[in-house]
Amino acid sequence: MSIGCNGRRAGLAAFSLIALGFASSGAAIAQDVAGTWLRDSGASRVRFAKCGEAICGTLAWLKDTSGPAKVGQRIFYDMKPSGDGKWSGSAFNPEDGKTYSGTMTLAGDRLTTSGCVLGGLICRSVVWNRAN
Repeated sequence: MSIGCNGRRAGLAAFSLIALGFASSGAAIAQDVAGTWLRDSGASRVRFAKCGEAICGTLAWLKDTSGPAKVGQRIFYDMKPSGDGKWSGSAFNPEDGKTYSGTMTLAGDRLTTSGCVLGGLICRSVVWNRAN
């Protein structure tokens, strides 16, 4: 009987290691987006960092500081992994003061963020390039 018990323990230990591996891979994916990103228009930089169990993006620099956007303002919230190199959460647009359903897609040193309304029927995307 002790052989069966040890076999179950070994199976449980293997399952725990596999589950830990999946959890770690999610954290590794989330770290890939961490850092500072320059908007393709050159108008702003956003710094992405871990916030709790998610990723958040904060304005780090603005070319034009006279508009409604402010340095230090969080514009991406609760971005959680939703696939390989993809995150889903919320995106705040300082121009209109509204929060949208947001997604991010990472491809090398290029990040595409999208904010959508009407269940994804109308979306606006912005491309960012890694600045650091």
